[in-house]
Amino acid sequence: MTPMTTTANTNPNGLTEMNLLHENLARAQMSERLGEAHQLQLGYQLARARRLSRKAEQAAQQARLALARAL
Repeated sequence: MTPMTTTANTNPNGLTEMNLLHENLARAQMSERLGEAHQLQLGYQLARARRLSRKAEQAAQQARLALARAL
């Protein structure tokens, strides 16, 4: 019985080309996920800034009304 031979190309580190492809794919996916997370974080920050702005506008309006009543 003859041993089965494989013809995988290897680099100097001993990794096959397929392993390198999988590593590159994993890196690309991780980078994409990090980008998505960053976009979500920016969206949350924008929503929070809008909420705080509305609260500040309401407080200013209440202060104006209180001043008008006092006069």
